[in-house]
Parts: sequence; C-alpha cells; structure tokens
Amino acid sequence: MPATRGDRRMALVVVCVSAVLFAIAVPFAGVPLPPMPAFVASYQSALAINDLITTVLLFSQFAITRSRALLLLASGYLFTAMAAIVHALTFPGLFAPGGLLGAGAQTTVWLYMVWHGVFPLLVLGYALLKATDNDRMRGSAGTAVVTSIVAVGAMMAAFTWIVTAQHDRLPILLGGGHYTPVMLGVVSTVWCLSLAALAVLWLRRPHFVLDVWLMVVMSAWLFDVALSAILNVARFDVGFYLGRIYGLCAASFVLTVLLIDNVGLQGKLARLLGTSRREIDSERNLRTERERLFSAVVESSNDAIITKLLDGTISGWNGAAERLFGFTATEAVGKSIDLIVPPDRRAEIGDMLERVGRGERIEQYETSRVCKDGRAVDVSLSISPIRSASGQIIGASKIARDITESRRTEQALSQEMEERRRIFESSNDLILVSDSVGNLIQVSPSVIDILGYQPSEMVGHNAINFIHPDDLEHTRKEMRAGRRGRSKRNFETRYVSKDGKSVTLNWTGTWSEPVRRHFFIGRDLTEKQAAEAQLRHAQKMDAVGQLTGGVAHDFNNILTVITGTIGILEEAVAGQPQLAAVAKLIDEAADRGANLTKHLLAFARKQPLQPREIDVNALVLEAAKLLHPTLGEHIEITPLLAEDAWTALADPNQLTTAVLNLAINARDAMPNGGKLAFETSNVFLDENYADLHNEVAPGHYVMIAVSDTGSGIPPALLERVFEPFFTTKEVGRGTGLGLSMVFGFVKQSGGHVKIYSEEGHGTSVKIYLPRATGLDQTADEAQVAADVEGGSETVLVVEDDALVRRYVITQIESLGYTTLAAANASDALRIIDDGPAIDLLFTDVIMPGTMNGRQLVDEALKRRPDLKTLYTSGYTENAIVHHGRLDSGVLLLAKPYRKSELARMIRLALAS
Repeated sequence: MPATRGDRRMALVVVCVSAVLFAIAVPFAGVPLPPMPAFVASYQSALAINDLITTVLLFSQFAITRSRALLLLASGYLFTAMAAIVHALTFPGLFAPGGLLGAGAQTTVWLYMVWHGVFPLLVLGYALLKATDNDRMRGSAGTAVVTSIVAVGAMMAAFTWIVTAQHDRLPILLGGGHYTPVMLGVVSTVWCLSLAALAVLWLRRPHFVLDVWLMVVMSAWLFDVALSAILNVARFDVGFYLGRIYGLCAASFVLTVLLIDNVGLQGKLARLLGTSRREIDSERNLRTERERLFSAVVESSNDAIITKLLDGTISGWNGAAERLFGFTATEAVGKSIDLIVPPDRRAEIGDMLERVGRGERIEQYETSRVCKDGRAVDVSLSISPIRSASGQIIGASKIARDITESRRTEQALSQEMEERRRIFESSNDLILVSDSVGNLIQVSPSVIDILGYQPSEMVGHNAINFIHPDDLEHTRKEMRAGRRGRSKRNFETRYVSKDGKSVTLNWTGTWSEPVRRHFFIGRDLTEKQAAEAQLRHAQKMDAVGQLTGGVAHDFNNILTVITGTIGILEEAVAGQPQLAAVAKLIDEAADRGANLTKHLLAFARKQPLQPREIDVNALVLEAAKLLHPTLGEHIEITPLLAEDAWTALADPNQLTTAVLNLAINARDAMPNGGKLAFETSNVFLDENYADLHNEVAPGHYVMIAVSDTGSGIPPALLERVFEPFFTTKEVGRGTGLGLSMVFGFVKQSGGHVKIYSEEGHGTSVKIYLPRATGLDQTADEAQVAADVEGGSETVLVVEDDALVRRYVITQIESLGYTTLAAANASDALRIIDDGPAIDLLFTDVIMPGTMNGRQLVDEALKRRPDLKTLYTSGYTENAIVHHGRLDSGVLLLAKPYRKSELARMIRLALAS
C-alpha cells in the first residue's frame, strides 16, 4: 500500500523521539550496571518470537504478491529470529557458565556482528528489487518459501559452526570485558551497512507503508548498534541494555504495522463478507422470484417451449407444447424429440443439435412437425444452447410457433398480390396510384403504349405535369370530390403524351382513406374517338352523297327540260343574232350543269357504270399520252407499270376520268414543275389492314398510284379532300368535285382509295380496284403468304401514328421479334443512346418534327455503324426513290403490306 502523509509523519515522530532518547543516553552509555542474565534471555525470546511472526506475515504477503523483494525481507527477519535464538543459547552464564553449543568467549560477540550485518544486507536487497521488472517471481510460491527457509537455516548453521567450533581462529573482539580495536572496525562496518540500507530505502520511491517503517527500523538499528557495540564499554552497562531495548523496539515496528494492516484487511474482509452474504441472500431471493416468474411466463406462453438434452431427450414441455402437439408433459418428458418429428425430417434434428452443441443459435427455422393425432403442423423454430454454471453446453431450448395459418394467409396474400401485379402489368388501361396532392406513386406499364412514357419517368412527379392544361381544374375537382366521400367517379381528362399529342382518357377513380391514396383506371379513347370520327365521316359522306345525289337527280330533270327546249328556241331565233347568242349561252350553261350533275352522281355512287375487265397498264399509258400536251414540258411524267399487273373490274371511262383528274390536281400542285409518276401493282389487302379501315374488304386489288412532288396537303385538311366542293385551290381554278368524283367512283366500284401527303414533299393517291377475275388467292400466292419467316432479333419501330405503331408492333412481335417503340426521331435516338441491343431500325420516312426518317438513319448510323435499317412509307417505292428522298438501293416497305411481305423485308434487311 502506498505510504500516506500520516504514515510519514508518524514514522518521523518515532525516529525523532528515538533520536532524543539516544542523545540523552549517550553520556551514560559506559556506566556499568549489575549483570542480569534473565534480561538477555527475555530480550532474545521476545525478539525471536517477534521476528518469527513478522517472517510469517511477510511470507504470507509474498504468496499473494510474488514479490522477490518481500521474499528477501522475510528471509532477513527469519535470519534475525534464528540468530536471536542461537545468541541466547551461546550467551555465557545464561543456560551454562560458558554457554551452550560449545560456545567460546568470542562466540556471542561474533554472532551479534553477523546478525546485525546480514539483516541490513537483505533489507538493502529488498530496497533495490522492489517495484522493478525483476521483482515478480514466476513459479510456485510454496517452493520459494521452503527454499528460502532452508537457505536461511543452512546459512545460520554455517555461521553457528564457525563461531562455536572455530571460535579460537576468529580475531578477538572482546577481551577482559572490553572491546578491542578489531571490534571497533567490525562494528563500524556493520553500522555503515545499516546506514546504507536506510539511505537506499529513502531514495527508492515510491514509498510503501512497509518502506516507511523499515526506515524507522533501520534508524533504531543504528541506535542499537551505536549504544550496545560502539559507545558502551562492556557487557551489562547502560549502552548494553539500551541497545537491546532499541533492537526489540525496532523489531516491533514492522510487526505492529503488519498486524494493524492485517486487522484492517480482516475488518474490511468481514464487511465484504457481510455484504456478500446479503447480496447472495438477495440474489438467491431474486433468482427464486425470477425462476418463479420465468416458470409462469413459460407456462403462460402461447409458443411451445421445449428443452432437451443434446441426445434429443425431452427435458421440459410447457402447456403451449401440450396444446400444440397434443402430448402431455408426462407423455413427452423423457422421450426422444422424434416423438413429434415426421420420419422424413428426422435427419435435420441431428444437424440442429450438432450446431447447438457448437454454441450456435438457430433463428426462425421453418419446418413441419406432427401432432399426437397425426396431423402435420408448420412451425417456426428458434433454438438456443443451454449452458451449465461452468459454461458447458448441456442441452437446447426450443421455441416452436405454429405458422400453419399464417403460412396459408401468406400464400393467399402472395397469390392475391401476384394476381394484382399481373393485372397491373398486363392491363391495356392506364392504372395510376397517387397521393392526396397528386404525386404519382405507381404507374402501369401500359403507359408506354398510351402516352409514350416509361413508368419511371412519371413516378415521383405530380400528375399536373402530364394533364392537359385545360383539364387541370376539372381533374382537381374530381380528386377533391373523392376525398369528400364520393368513393367512385367517372370522368374524362386529356393527358399530353410524350410526343406532345393530346390523349383523351376515360377515368374511373376512387379514394382510399386508410392508405390515403387515389386509385385511377384510365381507358384510352383514342381508338374509340378515331372510330367514331371515321363513322361520323362515313355518315357525313353518305349524307352528303344522298343530298348531292338527290339534288343531281332533280337538277337532271330540270336540265332535261332545258336541253330539250333549247333547240326549239335556237330555231325560233335563228334570224335574230342577239337572241341566238343568248340561246347559245343557255345551251353551254346546260352542258356545264350536265357535267356538274355527272360529277355529283359519281360522288353519290349513283352514276350508271359499265364495269368490264380492263388492262390498267394500257389505260394508264393512254391517259399519259393525253396528258403530255395538257401538263406542259415542265412536268416530267414517269410510268412505272408492273409487267404482271392483273386486269381490274371497273368502268374504263370513269377510271380514265379519275386518273386525269388526279393528274390535273398534281399539275396544279407543281406550278414550277416537278415529277409525276403513274404506278401499277398487284396488292393483297389482308384482315389486319381491313381492321384499320372498316370500309375495306380483304382481297386482291389492282393498285394505281398517282404521285407528285408538289407542295403537299396540310394534315388538318387531309380528312376533307374527298368532300364535294372542297378545294385548296384559288377561287375560280376548280369546282372541288375532282377528288370527290374519284372517291365516289372507286367506292361504287367496290374499291378503296388512300391519300398520302406531306407538306413540302408531295402527294400520292392510291386507287385500289377489285381484281377482274374475282378468283380467290392462288395456290402460289397462298404459298408465298404462308411462307413467313420470323426471328428473335430486336427491332426498333419508329412511327408517329399511334394506331399504326401499335398495329406494326403486334405484327412484328407475332413473328417472334422483340420490339422497342418510338413516336419520333428524338425518342428513337434517346433509346439508341440508352444502350439496349438493337438489330434493326424500322422507321417511317416522313415524320413530324425537325428530323425525318432519312436523317434519323444518318444519326443512328453515326452511333451504331452496324445497325440494319428498313424504311416504310405510304408513298410507293418508286415514287420515294424518284422523288429523291432515299438513295437508290435502300430497302423500303410500302404501305399497306401483308404480314408475309413484312416478314420477308425484315429478314432481307437483317441479312443485307
């Protein structure tokens, strides 16, 4: 223990008092006193007992601290105890006149010097060793103590033999009762050893309590040696007696400190033991209460709690286990755990017990167990090792939870979620989920086809970013109404697609208060509105046709009267030039009216036709000859006629008139000159094309196309070009009946007419007339149509018309290809830059926006030089190439086309 200031102060007081007493006794040191042998015997006995007790206490502390320094100090006290006993036995006149053990006259004097010289040496060793790296001893403390006792005993025996048996050979230290000069030298050496021990103890810090009182001992030791061996004159004088008193007191200091320390430690130990007993009693009571509560918890648990040994023997079985498995605790405890394990699951028991035996915990292990009645139950197991007080694993604790019902519920929920996910992903309608302020949480994949966005491009954004601005307030009102309690609403709202087009959606919406979400299902009305518009257009055209037909019929009756009487009038006024000129004007007006009614009847499909088989190539060539002088030199006419063109069933005069009308319109669209192409080919319009044009009957047609490089027609006017009296020409340059006559003639002939036009590029009008033979598809043609070769490559389809795009994607995917879709060139380049593998770019030639199909291909090839390309267009291939829009040799699939033609061209493009 470190010395305190109080320890140092007490030791200093003792040393000061001793020094004062020493100073007082110095003048009287040589005063002779009566010999008292009993004093010597008492002093030596007390000293020996004192030092032996000190030795035992120091050896005890050494056994705890293993300090080499303490071992040396204990050996020093053991040596002084042995020396005191031998000194008493050999002292003359005490037990025998000359002393025992064969003592001589110098024996006790030399023993005193050895005794007072060896002890300081061992104290010096203690001071040098304490609190150093070499102080702690390894090995057995008992062996060290026994070795020390034996060594001290042997050393004491050797010294005793020398001073007794060999005392005659030793120098004389005491002669005639007085000290000799040799004595003064020896005693001075002994005194200096004590002084050196004191000095080293002082210098070796830190000081322990033992160090402080050892310094007090060495101070008293110095006074002892000085009084009894230096300042006194002979035995039994004042110095002789006082020196031994000092020595006895010095030996008592350390013993007193050790005894006080031990008493203090014992008191502290007693207090600790009392506290420990109280804590143990409290812990025992707490453990008993805890075990009682634990037992109550185990028994009241809804989970089965089972304990078992590492060999699988059941050692514990709570009430929940009885209820779950049907076995009582009496029936289960002591049995193997195989009692509740199905035969096909018993292999896992050994594995789990082995893992638990290694200290592993098993959490949430799902398996099945069998009940007493043979019923199987699904359980979730949590298994932990059970350890003994020594930490050894002696068993396993298992908690089994019945998850049969929860697993059924989970499976049902999983199935329901999967069904909902499938409905969500496969729905053709647009499904949106938003929060209370309109932020989109979920968007169905159908948004790709309906609005052109990827779901990820809409999720996280507010719906107002996609709703048409004019419909925002209406939509907000519907959402507010949903939150006010109207659980289900039906309303229409326009959304803006990625390519900027307005898409009308019919919404069914509902609000869920528990999750605070809006759920909307939007049906795309584009196709419905297109069909309705087409129906309205057909109804309008039919109504206009009926009107014009009726007007033309009645007007024809009037014209019949006029033309029938005009001849009579002309004869009557033949001699009157002025009236004859008026009659002629009336006749010319009647002819013009007759032509007008003829056109009106053609549009109304009520003109009398005389259909017959005609060679369309010959008719087109004859029309071209007639047109050369009419069109002028600045128009280049190019006939591109199919050598194997079929004959058509139509009225040749009306067909000639239709071709001429189309050529005249083309001329008017090219005031500065251009190219005019006449083309014929054989075409089969299939069911897919007929689905897109409900007035078309699937079958074989002869196609006659008239294409120009003129100014084109704006998209907004294309739907009206076939209406009677509608024209884009200047006033006075046309009646507006040319295209309407063509439309009526083709429809009355059972055919189909389609116009393609792009502003700044030109116009192509295609007339489809029924094949004259009326035969079905030939065997060779059927073989060609049936010989459809698909593939597994990826095709990027670029088409601005949503209906056509959806139709094309359906056809291509039916051939086995993977498709990607884009509404314009910028979307297509974005898909190409995103990095998916693309084998073929299938693009329309003319598209809205800043980039057409040709420019798109150029940009795409810069990014992917190996990309294959295929064009499609409503223009004929010859018209496209000759108009200079595509390079010669590029692949173009003209609309409309069969599935077999699509398959053939895709394979041709991929192999090119």
